[in-house]
Amino acid sequence: MELIEQLKKPLLFSGLNDADLAALASITVRRPFRKGETLFSEGEEATGFYLLVSGSVKLCRMSADGREKVLHFVKPCETFAEAAFFGNGTYPAEARSLEPGEVFYLPRQGFMELMGRNPGFAFNLVVSLSLMLRQFVHQIEELSFADVTSRLASFLVRRSAENSTSFDGITYIDLGIKKGELASRLGTASETISRTFKKMKDEGIIEVQGSRVVVHQMEKLEKLSERHE
Repeated sequence: MELIEQLKKPLLFSGLNDADLAALASITVRRPFRKGETLFSEGEEATGFYLLVSGSVKLCRMSADGREKVLHFVKPCETFAEAAFFGNGTYPAEARSLEPGEVFYLPRQGFMELMGRNPGFAFNLVVSLSLMLRQFVHQIEELSFADVTSRLASFLVRRSAENSTSFDGITYIDLGIKKGELASRLGTASETISRTFKKMKDEGIIEVQGSRVVVHQMEKLEKLSERHE
């Protein structure tokens, strides 16, 4: 029952009934992972996809000059690597853990057989991939049209909605990632991120305390983020 309850949570399986979820559970493999472990590498044969149960995973690619570009930070209850069902049959990016956790592995062959017997599986997969496409289109627009300050402000505003506390009008945001990874995600260099943080601090908008950002002027931060939202 615990396995079925976990499988109900991601968008990809949200439209399935109990019988479908039981069939899905029959092909699901639980896999724990360590911090820094690579779940799969870019170009590796795509044998299935994953559901993150706990921990944190980043999807990244290496540029021609050897720089890492973070495409997405996977959160618990999200599925990833669904692209294994399409294209050339290889993973388009690397998946690396940021902390210990567990995934459910859904083998491609078993899932394809379930889709063949139940169109609901195929429909949910299309919906999930469509939402992911929107997410990546937004990321491309952000990298193409927004300056680093507005990108960083947008990230902080979104992060504040996910993991923050407020007291006396001040918001405390847990970044959740290192500055180097944040720079990669925003398509810039670590030095630029550091300068941008300093600029926003000098303007009295934020203050950086290790892995935590203290927002003194949320309204100003939101205005900066609206330049490309």
